[in-house]
Amino acid sequence: MKKDVESKGYGFGTFQGVYTPSILTIIGVVMYLRFGWMLGNVGLTTSLIIVTIGSIITLLTGLSISALATNMRMKGGGAYYMLSRSFGVEAGAAMGIPLALAQAIGVSFYVAGFSEALVNSSLPLVEYLNPRIVSFVTLTILAIVSTLSADIALKSQYFIMGAIAFSLVSFFMGSSPESLARVSPDKVPPSLGFWPVFAVFFPAVTGILSGVGMSGDLKNPSRSIPLGTIAAVLTGYAVYMAIPIFLSDFVTDSAVLKTDSMIFTKCAKWAFPILLGVWAATLSSAVGSFLCAPRVFQALARDRILPRIFARGWGTTDDPRFSSFCCFFIAALCLWFGDINAIAPVLTMFNLSTYALLNLSAALESAMGNPSWRPTFKVKSSFSFMGFILCIIAMFMISPGWTFVALGCEILIFWIVKRRALNARWGDMRTGLWVSLARIAMFKLDGLKSDLRNWRPDVLAFTELPLKSSDVIDLSRAISGGRGMVTLTSIVPKAAGSAERVKELSGILKSTAEKRRLLAFSRVYASDDPFGTMHGLINSYGFGPFIPDTILIGVPTKEPQLKSISALASFIYQLRRSAIFVRERQAEELNDKKPARIDVWWRGQNQNGPFMLALATLIKESQERKTKIRLCQIAESGVDPVEAKKILTEFLTSSRVEADVLIKENDPTRSPVSIINEVSSDAMYTFIGLRPPRENETPESYADYFRQMREGTLSLPSAVFTLAAEGVDFKRIYRE
Repeated sequence: MKKDVESKGYGFGTFQGVYTPSILTIIGVVMYLRFGWMLGNVGLTTSLIIVTIGSIITLLTGLSISALATNMRMKGGGAYYMLSRSFGVEAGAAMGIPLALAQAIGVSFYVAGFSEALVNSSLPLVEYLNPRIVSFVTLTILAIVSTLSADIALKSQYFIMGAIAFSLVSFFMGSSPESLARVSPDKVPPSLGFWPVFAVFFPAVTGILSGVGMSGDLKNPSRSIPLGTIAAVLTGYAVYMAIPIFLSDFVTDSAVLKTDSMIFTKCAKWAFPILLGVWAATLSSAVGSFLCAPRVFQALARDRILPRIFARGWGTTDDPRFSSFCCFFIAALCLWFGDINAIAPVLTMFNLSTYALLNLSAALESAMGNPSWRPTFKVKSSFSFMGFILCIIAMFMISPGWTFVALGCEILIFWIVKRRALNARWGDMRTGLWVSLARIAMFKLDGLKSDLRNWRPDVLAFTELPLKSSDVIDLSRAISGGRGMVTLTSIVPKAAGSAERVKELSGILKSTAEKRRLLAFSRVYASDDPFGTMHGLINSYGFGPFIPDTILIGVPTKEPQLKSISALASFIYQLRRSAIFVRERQAEELNDKKPARIDVWWRGQNQNGPFMLALATLIKESQERKTKIRLCQIAESGVDPVEAKKILTEFLTSSRVEADVLIKENDPTRSPVSIINEVSSDAMYTFIGLRPPRENETPESYADYFRQMREGTLSLPSAVFTLAAEGVDFKRIYRE
């Protein structure tokens, strides 16, 4: 909608739009009800360490958020907008949807907490009220105010901030209580350690996403988000460091601190401001969540992740009223069903995982150093990466189980959005990230010595367009097994090879390969000299350490091409590459016999055998049905077949290759090719080794030899001719 694009929101400044919602979410009920408990369990020094570590995590995240916010044109959605523009729409949705739901559900927590604190305050009249009715009334008032105008909602927070400030003044002006009831030792729980106490405290320092969530309603997000977020974190840290110091002077009895959650009211100069502060803290957190959650839903809908109705905004300020109504419904539903403390930990994990990914995003952007990374608020990548590590550690220290639950939910959402194959209207850093990783890997591999122990064919495959047969694609998929590198190549006449047409044909070739379950690069070239172009590509194609070592060529039935193909075989052999020639059929399908079998014919005298056996093993591993390998040999004249079989069997045993052995006696009246043709008539693939070109052998002579091999095996389901690279000891694959 045009309104979605042109809307400017409210145009809030730093104080009202970022600082106020952030600081009021940070300073919450944990401060009032759990600081004494923390001090009683771990003492003053450890309490200050816990506050410092928690604040460091939040500060590092705030720095990362500041860098991200000053490197993009911020719109509505806060953390979701940042993550989706950095890691893509899938990662943004995986974090944004749980975060918005967590904020919506969190409203019910805060409202329920306010109602219970009010009813249990011992004030006249309120003690007779029903907490659930108070919760629904409070929620309705908050919903009406927040939905009609975010400006009114945020201005109401000034009164809340005043109440909290008044309560802090009352506390810091207080002193040691004149008398405290002694606590019976049997009612004092055992002291907890560092991490359990940290787990209870840490939610107190979260909350900076409340200010970031107003990104679409800020006048100058790139200025307000860094300034307001960091100011809120530092303010919260100063308050949280001062309270334990004062409280440790007021009360020295750890038993009292651990058991009396309302110790603040006994130490403060006036008790009522503390109660007022508790109520204000819960309401401020509820308002902050109620303002942020609908705006995340609205941003998700505008990116086509949620139904379009959520994207609608009302008025010149673009208020997300429908999204606000949905958040009200979610919060009301939670209040109706009562206590939802069982899922409270996972809500904290959603916040922490969002923190972690924001830190990782800033760290990666800074480390990659793309020209597009130009934040006006600069942060070293080491700081952001440290924030990411600390967030992950905090998640597992708080609750490993709930960490896995939260991550599982996020992965599921990522997968669902990925399946929808949404096309984002923006670029993200994923391409740059993969390029950086590929660059590091290539330089690392380029400095390592090639080792056959890790050999897997890097295939450059040639096939015709239009495709008359799928043999090249099927064999490429079989020998790569989804793990090796394959480049599928075709050469078309120049007349049909305009730049647009070449790009279109390349897409068709890639799509055809994907339909045959082959993950490959596709390249189409326009040339009126196809074999000359093939020579050039074989000689030069590749980059860094990724140079194809195996050339796969489909052999068509056109007789005049055999001379050119035999010349290619000689050229490939001289380059010390391996060549594979598969006889292409006219759309003939293999007979689906069970069990399938691969026949490998090897004389036992050169490298073709080990090379073909390695290819056969790769094909066997890639097959969905049970496949056997049979190592075949025609015994030379004067060689005992039993002894020949023993030698091959020992080779297979020492090589740890599971295969059968077949020895055929030499028949002087028949050619070797005719014997192969007869024995392997029912094989799925028949691998036959080609002899290398002899010294000074003419292309015509080698073409005649190739023609005899091809014509002698025409009745085989699939004949694959191989020529192992010169000077490469493929037997080493089996010696390691």
